[in-house]
Amino acid sequence: MDDMSDIYRRHARTVYKFLLSQTHDPDLAEELTQETFYQAVRSIDRFDGGCKVSVWLCQIAKHLWYQHLRRNKREVPMPEEIPEVPAPSAEEGVLEQEGGLSLLRQIHQLPELQREVVYLRAFGNLSFREIGDVLGKTENWARVTFYRSKEKLRNGGTEDEK
Repeated sequence: MDDMSDIYRRHARTVYKFLLSQTHDPDLAEELTQETFYQAVRSIDRFDGGCKVSVWLCQIAKHLWYQHLRRNKREVPMPEEIPEVPAPSAEEGVLEQEGGLSLLRQIHQLPELQREVVYLRAFGNLSFREIGDVLGKTENWARVTFYRSKEKLRNGGTEDEK
């Protein structure tokens, strides 16, 4: 396995983005990212190379996130509102926010993998390659899944599988 400092340089951003898409809290995502690499150093001897390093790190990160939720007896939070974006007028801002909440509700209704791809892409700003790495799939799979999810959302969740 490569030197851990090199692994950190190459994968810290991916792990952080993954955690940010899960937590919606930059401070908590940063804290869990650091804990992820600490746990990776502690368990490096158990890494067998059966998956990509980024997938292994994101698995550790996801485990730590679930631990955090259990300790705090919370469920995965859904953002109650979209991030604030300057709007030309107050009326337009209210309309955009209501539309954003509606979209978040629709996203939440997607099957788990589709929902996770949309969150990682839209809120985590991950590339399709990074999404594929995180989920243990290919870049092409991430692209197709995101496209199908977008189409399903565009059609109000009624897109028929072909």
